[in-house]
Formats: sequence, structure tokens, C-alpha cells
Amino acid sequence: MTPDRDHSSPPTRPNSVQVFDQLAARYDAWFESPEGSAIFRVEAACVREAMGAPRGRWLEVGVGTGRFARALGIGDGVDPSREVLQYARSRGIRTAVGFAEHLPCPDAAFDGAVLVVSICFVSDPGRALRECARVLKPGGRLVVGLVPADSPWGQNYAEKGRAGHPFYSAAKFYTCEEIARLAREAGFTEAEAKSCLFEPPGTAPADISTRPGIVPGAGFVALAFTRNPNRKGRRRE
Repeated sequence: MTPDRDHSSPPTRPNSVQVFDQLAARYDAWFESPEGSAIFRVEAACVREAMGAPRGRWLEVGVGTGRFARALGIGDGVDPSREVLQYARSRGIRTAVGFAEHLPCPDAAFDGAVLVVSICFVSDPGRALRECARVLKPGGRLVVGLVPADSPWGQNYAEKGRAGHPFYSAAKFYTCEEIARLAREAGFTEAEAKSCLFEPPGTAPADISTRPGIVPGAGFVALAFTRNPNRKGRRRE
């Protein structure tokens, strides 16, 4: 991975990079709020379970301010927002400026990769997942943590976006089935899923319990995939 070089032929959703550049401090501070810290603990625990027994080198795509990467023991992160990467570097993450659709990483460089609530800000999720397959070693593990579009949480966030919320207005939410299909097309095999956030939207979770599988109505699902060994892992421009 090439640290701090700009690989931004910008294919993300309109204004998402600008939003995070302008509101990086506000975004990071949310994790310190009572609601934010509670949701973060639950989501991080869910992703950790979906990661299995992580080995080797892992990458977070859409690393943001580095809170998830640090909590999950991930050392490398890519994000198109230079402002949030300043926070990630302060948390000990090796960072590079880049888009999910064009990762600044060599082929087969990582044993695992995660996207935590970042697929909704990607302009072309199919291409992003193909890039994840490219940078993963054969048999590598991918975990996509998302707020399902058909869950009460996803519907609530989408409504806030339509009302002008600065972050959610730049997001597009997907169902678990949509992401699973794109992952299969990118060269992945489904491994397992973990679900959490069973409270109504706006309610801080009381504990960090997760359930196996895709639980209908869950506000957060971590989908785990394995990179098919026979996939050709080279970038297609």
C-alpha cells in the first residue's frame, strides 16, 4: 500500500468526500456520545465475530477516523477523505488516500479486509468488491458490515438523508441480498453472517449481543465471505 498518495479518480457518491472532509471532527465526536459509543461497541463486536480468527495482514476499506480498525486490530486503512485519515493515523493506522473502487494496494497483499458502514458511501459497490477480491490472497476473508436498507434502521437513516442529514444524504443503503449477490459476482463465496442492533432506531443498545445469520429487522449485519481461490486477482481498468 502506498501511504498518503492520492489515488482519487473520484468515483464515490456525490459530495461524500467533501462531507467527511468538512465534518470530520463532528463525525469522530459522535463515537464519544452515549448513543454513538453504545452502537459502536455493538457493531465492532459483531464485525469481530464475523472476522473469525483473523490472521495475517488486514485492511479496512473506508477506514474513516480509524476507530473500528483500532478496535479490531487492523493495521492498514484506505479512505478518500484526507481529513478523517488524520484521525486514523493518530490511532496508529497505516493510511493511504484512495477510493474503494481503485484501491492503492498491490494484488493479493492482504489476508483479510473489512468495510464497516462504508459500502453505502461507495458509488460502485460491485467494482469496490472486485477490488477487495483483487487485493486479497486466495482464500482471504472479506467482512462487509452494513445497515440493511430494508431494516427499520436503514429506513430511518434513508429518511434522515432525504430530509438533508449531512452524512445520510450522501449515502445509499443496500439490502443484505444485494451485497451478497455483488460479492458472488466479484469472486467471493458466502461464509457466514452475524446480526445485531435489535432495538428500535434511536435507541441505544443495552448490550453487545449478536445472533447468527441475517436476522430480519436487525439494524446492523456483518456479512463474511471467502475469496475464491480460482479467481484471477488482477486489476481491470
